[in-house]
Formats: sequence, structure tokens, C-alpha cells
Amino acid sequence: QQIQFADDMQEFTKFPTKTGRRSLSRSISQSSTDSYSSAASYTDSSDDEVSPREKQQTNSKGSSNFCVKNIKQAEFGRREIEIAEQDMSALISLRKRAQGEKPLAGAKIVGCTHITAQTAVLIETLCALGAQCRWSACNIYSTQNEVAAALAEAGVAVFAWKGESEDDFWWCIDRCVNVDGWQANMILDDGGDLTHWVYKKYPNVFKKIRGIVEESVTGVHRLYQLSKAGKLCVPAMNVNDSVTKQKFDNLYCCRESILDGLKRTTDVMFGGKQVVVCGYGEVGKGCCAALKALGAIVYVTEIDPICALQACMDGFRVVKLSEVIRQVDVVITCTGNKNVVTREHLDRMKNSCIVCNMGHSNTEIDVTSLRTPELTWERVRSQVDHVIWPDGKRVVLLAEGRLLNLSCSTVPTFVLSITATTQALALIELYNAPEGRYKQDVYLLPKKMGE
Repeated sequence: QQIQFADDMQEFTKFPTKTGRRSLSRSISQSSTDSYSSAASYTDSSDDEVSPREKQQTNSKGSSNFCVKNIKQAEFGRREIEIAEQDMSALISLRKRAQGEKPLAGAKIVGCTHITAQTAVLIETLCALGAQCRWSACNIYSTQNEVAAALAEAGVAVFAWKGESEDDFWWCIDRCVNVDGWQANMILDDGGDLTHWVYKKYPNVFKKIRGIVEESVTGVHRLYQLSKAGKLCVPAMNVNDSVTKQKFDNLYCCRESILDGLKRTTDVMFGGKQVVVCGYGEVGKGCCAALKALGAIVYVTEIDPICALQACMDGFRVVKLSEVIRQVDVVITCTGNKNVVTREHLDRMKNSCIVCNMGHSNTEIDVTSLRTPELTWERVRSQVDHVIWPDGKRVVLLAEGRLLNLSCSTVPTFVLSITATTQALALIELYNAPEGRYKQDVYLLPKKMGE
């Protein structure tokens, strides 16, 4: 007998109404967060559950000095941390060599970084070297919930979960800083938000702070601004511009993780696609190399003449964004600046253009300008939104303009081991430096310790 599919076909060809599209996208979003891992996480970021701030949780030792999604996921997180340790040889080597000396004994470190299996290895290394740590997330989407649970189970005061609101984000930072009977004497920051919060709310904390270690170009820019204005009252170490960060993490990490994030969220094929990469620093270089290798046609925008020349010599066409915005299929920002992609650019993009950010800050793409009544937002799957114009054109926005690789995928463990070791060494150096070695300025780690 011939099987009839007529009724089913009619259902698939019907174009849903606006209300129908919303309910459809909602159901897809829910199923995808349950079964489709956007950040190698066992947990979803459903907004239907009770906020972690409303829960009363304790670890096996009876401590409740943390706030995570679900402490019961600690066992899964511990397995992920153990896997990460296998490929973080530099950091594990530092832990083994220095844990007997306890160079961070007495250090009280407040940290604000991505909370992943790799940064968990860093945090536990700092604890093994004698430090006490309190930690929050520098990105509302990059926390691996089970890893945060494992850290909380191990006794680290961690306040973070995937899918925080803006209010949650600042609340978590505040809980790390504003503690009775405990005051930080070191800051480890990624993006400068923690440092900014301490300056804004608790400036007296800096009387005890021995130094700041900053990882990202965004945070480093903010430190230099403070220094120039005469407001930097403690020494700071610029990890981002250290050779071991620039030439490894920024370049090779992004070269591998850019494709991972884009594939997981959009399933796009890159052969023959036209892509514009905004910025040809180390992150831009890594992104361009990966996209070129898959057969994409890659354009580069760059205001620095040397970086622009490098892009040209590497075989990329250097353009202004306005020249190619109507024809490209993918737009990727990686400059560390603000409003690189404006509403005017977004209005001129073609239908189904994918827009994402590989820089730390979520201000490179002017997402705020898209939150207007005439535009419709539809959640397609975790960290993927369709922004729909009145004429039906839609732009595919990833992670709401936040850091793509850590919001939507994972990053190579080995490369992060080098960066994490650099951060640990910077903390050890600043914490143990004799008085007067470092003034109230921003410093680079030497290429070789002892220089």
C-alpha cells in the first residue's frame, strides 16, 4: 500500500503566524538546551527554574558559602576538571613544583573570569599554593554549571551560573568582594568589571590590595585609562600583552574555537561563504586563518596600518565594513572596541547574515539598538536569536553579541594552560614583590623570569 503523507506535508508548508513562531521557537529553545550542549555542559540554562539566588544549598561539608545552579552536579564537574588537568601540563607542573613552598600563603584572591573546567584547574592550583579564593564569572553565558558546583563542593566560594541576568552578574561580584571578616589582597580579573566594581563601591579595599592581574585587552585598556587619569592606586600586571598570552591564547585558541562556536550554533558550511573579520590583531589572525582554511572568502577591516598590511600580505582583502556589509554572509568582531558594528550596518545586512563577537566585551556589536519595538526577537536554540526586521529580513545574532567561543562552545585546554600559568606567575610575583619594586602602574611580565 502507498503511504499517504498529504496531511503531514500541509502541516510543514504552513507558515506559522507571529504567535505561532514565538511558541515554536520557545519549544525548540527548550529542547535544544536539554539535549544540545552549547558549552560542553551537562546542564541547561532554562529560565523557568528558580533562580540560584532563591535556593538554599549546602555542600557535603555543610558550607553554603557559594551560589551555583545545582550543587548536586559536582560529580560531573569533577570529572571535567580531571579531564582538563590531563592537558594542562604547564599549570600542573607549577602546582607540583611550588605547592611545598606555598608562595601564595596568606593571599586572599578575588577573581572574576570565565568559569570552565580549565579555569577551575587554575583556581585549585592557586588554592594548592596557599591562597584563599572567592570567584565570580566575567560572562553571563560562559559558566559551566557542573564545574562551578565542583568548585563549591571543594570549598571555593564561587558565585556563578550559566544564564545570569545583568543584575545577577553584579550581585555575584558583590558577594565575592563584600564579605564580613574577609578582605581580598589580590585581584585576578578578566575584562575589568571586578576592578571597576571595587573602585565604584568599595574603594577602601585597595588599601589592602597588593596588585591586580588582568587577562583581556578590554580590561587592560581600562587599567591604562585609570593609570593615565592618576586613579590606579595599586600595581597591575598586563597578562594580555604577555608573549605567552598574545602568541598562544589569542592566536591559536581563537583559530580553533571560532569554527567550533559557529558550527555548534548555526551548522553553517563555510566553503564559498563571504566573511568579514573586524580586526586583525592576534584574535583576528586566528579567526581568518581558520576560515580561509575551510574555503571561505575572507575580508578584513583594520584601522591599525601595520595590522592592515599584515592582513594584506597574508592574502586577505582589506576593506571598510560599509563596502562589503551588503554582500557578506558572516560578520565577526574581534577588536576590543565599542560599536564596531552599528545599527546602520545591521540595517544594511542581507537576509540570514550571521553576526557574532570574538572580543571580550559585548559592546562591539550595538545590540542595544536592536532592542526596539519594530524588531522581533526569536530564540531559535541556546544562544541563537533571529532578529527580524519589519520587511521580514532576519539577522542571526549569536550569544547576544557576547564572546562566541566561551558562550557557545569550548576552548582548547592546552593553550589555556599557558595563559593560566602566566596568570598564576603574575599573582605570585605581585604578591611576593618587595615594597617599592612595583609602583602604581601597569606592568608586563618579562619574557623570562629573572629579567
